[in-house]
Amino acid sequence: MKAMILAAGLGTRLRPLTNDRPKALVELAGHTLLEITLTRLRSIGIHDVIVNAHHFADMIVDYLHANRNFGMNVQVSREEDLLDTGGGIKHAAPFFLHADREAPFLVHNVDIVSTIDLRRMIRFHTENRSLATLAAQDRKTSRYLLFDEQGRLCGRRIGSAEEEAIAQQMEPSQTAHQIQALAFSGVHVLSPRIFESMDERISFSIIDTYLRLAALGENIAAFRADDAYWRDLGRPESITQAADDLALGRFSIEQH
Repeated sequence: MKAMILAAGLGTRLRPLTNDRPKALVELAGHTLLEITLTRLRSIGIHDVIVNAHHFADMIVDYLHANRNFGMNVQVSREEDLLDTGGGIKHAAPFFLHADREAPFLVHNVDIVSTIDLRRMIRFHTENRSLATLAAQDRKTSRYLLFDEQGRLCGRRIGSAEEEAIAQQMEPSQTAHQIQALAFSGVHVLSPRIFESMDERISFSIIDTYLRLAALGENIAAFRADDAYWRDLGRPESITQAADDLALGRFSIEQH
């Protein structure tokens, strides 16, 4: 199985830590976020990984070379202009379509740590025959994804309920009370056939693609990870809190 690490962002929320380096090379307890994510993927048997890079891209290339790719096959997908999450994944399509066009692949943000059971998530995706599976949790966020009672993506909510947008027609038996508003956790499993449906060009959000495809009846499923530890490392104070959590044993570098 292959994976992609999304690491091309400017890391503006992490300043001043990203003034002289990409967010992928920001350190947590002496380990870079990129190393932590690669270690996480390697621990479940994934050795073929592509990392997208834009901000200080050369530093990422040099870092991987200096560390011999951490014993993995790691490629770098350079983005001259930021392509956002969807554009970045689409740009890396040849990496996933080169060999087994049927095998699902995993996408993981570089700036999160979690104890989400990735093996179980991959099995869930395969058994559910989803086009994409999104790790989701019942926690507070400013941007919710909405799922129906079957756990299929049906819309999103930004801010208040009044800003809710339903992406697909509700069944007559469904009510608003049956819609679950969940927080996306930055980990997803995709089937390669999604590339056939990526009509968007250049820079675009993968969430927008998911919502468009959900409206067309595609199965974009939620993998519930409510009991897992999860933290967004997008701010300096989050790095500090994660270091405290690591010391308390809430997650580990090897198997977070």
